[in-house]
Amino acid sequence: MSKWTFTCWSCRQDTAMQDKVGRKEECPHCRLDMHACKNCQYYEPGAHNQCTETISEYVPDKERSNFCGMYRPFQGEREALPDVSMAKARLDALFKK
Repeated sequence: MSKWTFTCWSCRQDTAMQDKVGRKEECPHCRLDMHACKNCQYYEPGAHNQCTETISEYVPDKERSNFCGMYRPFQGEREALPDVSMAKARLDALFKK
């Protein structure tokens, strides 16, 4: 197997990999599941079911390990996901009385 680098969606830390990502593997830095939608190359927040692949079963928790056979680890630099607390603060300020 060839070596490659896995970048976690949550902590953004790199991990050197040699094999495919197993369903029960965790990020060694933040301990979150690696075989999760948010770490997949097909994950797209604006797409139907947040996935660009046609999947037969909906995956409700995009941050947890799943049995999706379409999973392919995302490689490269992904844009940071929006900060929920910042969005909430902006909404609170907008609707402040």
